[in-house]
Amino acid sequence: MKPIPITEAPADARARKAIKPVICYPTETLPRSNLAARRALRDNLELVETVIVPPRDAATWEVPAGHFCRIVCAEGPQVGDLNLFNRNDLDEKFYSGKTRALNGAHVGLGDQLFSGFPYLRPIATITHDTLDWYGFDEFGGSVHDVIGTRCDPYTNNLLSHGGQYHHCCHSNLTRAFARKTGKPLHVAETYIHDVLNVFMCTGFTRDTGQYFMKASPVRPGDYLEFFAEIDLLACMSACPGGDCSSEHSSDTAACYPMVVEIYKANRLPEGWTPPPLNGYDCSHGL
Repeated sequence: MKPIPITEAPADARARKAIKPVICYPTETLPRSNLAARRALRDNLELVETVIVPPRDAATWEVPAGHFCRIVCAEGPQVGDLNLFNRNDLDEKFYSGKTRALNGAHVGLGDQLFSGFPYLRPIATITHDTLDWYGFDEFGGSVHDVIGTRCDPYTNNLLSHGGQYHHCCHSNLTRAFARKTGKPLHVAETYIHDVLNVFMCTGFTRDTGQYFMKASPVRPGDYLEFFAEIDLLACMSACPGGDCSSEHSSDTAACYPMVVEIYKANRLPEGWTPPPLNGYDCSHGL
């Protein structure tokens, strides 16, 4: 929270505040996915796998390169915390911070999801979003954010003065990833990373700049769909906050299972090849 200022404003304070902002990363030269070529395949998809993510728990699944993945609201409004990994190199994983810097605080149709350094390449492209009508509300809220880190037992411990809650999204993801990879919990935990908050409605308060959440507008039948640019291992938690209308990291919210559907197209997008690793030489000036 911003404190009440103790420093007297300078004479030119208004002029300093009036300086126009500059976009940090102009994206005119960013290589973009051919969205039309990917969406052209959507009318002829074969469902190859369905995965159920239990409420207050997590599940993993694989999405081969060139396949589509839909995250579906099935029974009731529910938020999901999504991690993505390169299936063939788990050290390459989703980087929410750079995805946010290149797309915005909330992602949607046509946005690319990027992996972290030293790979930094698009690993998935969002090809459909049934909540794209929501836009931004009067509070500055929107859906599918790459702001929040994921609810976790460590922050919960601090805020609850010693609480030991084990179904935060961080713990859910850790357990599911450990089961999938065979890694011990303390190792698996180091792979869990900041998430794409699927269906979550969030923003920042205008007066204090605090991260807020509100009831998700998602309803049964809504879905977010992405195209896998590389072979992916996905891991998602059905948040213990349910639709995040009141609180998370508790057993009081109504929670629902989420459905994941993996689809194979009858062909690959025209001109498509998996994106190469980032071309920086990693010399860092030495």
